[in-house]
Amino acid sequence: MNCKQFNTIRLEEVLLSLGHLPTKQNEKEAWYLNPFANESQASFKINKSLNNWYLFSEGIGGNNTDFMKKYINASVNEVLVWAENQNFSSFQNQKIPDQKLENLSKNYEILDVKKIQHPALLEYLRERKVENQTQFLHEIHYRMKDKNYFGIGFKNDSSGYEIRNKYSKICLGKKDISTIKNDSNSLRVFEGFFDFLSFKNVENFLEKEPLDYLILNSVSMIHNIKSSLGNYENIELYFDNDEAGNRAIEMIKNENEIAEDCRVLYSDFKDLNDWLIHKNPSNDRQMKQRRR
Repeated sequence: MNCKQFNTIRLEEVLLSLGHLPTKQNEKEAWYLNPFANESQASFKINKSLNNWYLFSEGIGGNNTDFMKKYINASVNEVLVWAENQNFSSFQNQKIPDQKLENLSKNYEILDVKKIQHPALLEYLRERKVENQTQFLHEIHYRMKDKNYFGIGFKNDSSGYEIRNKYSKICLGKKDISTIKNDSNSLRVFEGFFDFLSFKNVENFLEKEPLDYLILNSVSMIHNIKSSLGNYENIELYFDNDEAGNRAIEMIKNENEIAEDCRVLYSDFKDLNDWLIHKNPSNDRQMKQRRR
């Protein structure tokens, strides 16, 4: 990734990845509390059409690169290394301008989609303690930049695939949420599909009934789900225990009073999958008492 590419990523998405949500916004601009210091009044403004920022309290502004240089106190090269390691949905869209999978041969080619059977992928799922949830997954073989790759694929609502293996985390096709319907008036929302798979592994143990499920596939997709949430009478939120997760839950709860933060279940762990891996809750009867 170079500066030109990084500067075309939506700045709102960059801020969201760092755990910052707007205090108010409209089609043209968004206002935030100062991301560089504590303040009680929002003085950081994003111009959405120009994709730049201005901090009124300090009289400074600029593009994405300028922002991250100040935010992490780093050089341009260090900023680009940081950006390359993120999974920005708007950058995925730039790399894949035509969102239909069958027309993506210039970027990659999907060679095969089948049930998971490769020993390396099965072992990776065992390490993540979700090896018995393969009914939601595919084994994807694809070609990119004249090299062949394979990984675990989780399909999203735009027919793209979240691809994971021990060494990579990418999206093939359009970045989107994934929804799984069970004709329920209640919804469970997960940040990533490993958290969803983890929950399915302990759903019976927690004495929970299957509901509708929504998987963001990236916390940056939270803006895409507002209309969906209004269709439900109950909403359970299972996000990461980090600043981005805190902000995302705050945003949802501000607009949906019925939404419930369910992270108490795994409050001492990074996320739901981390809890499953290290706690082995199915063998811990005390977890039932904690849930109640």
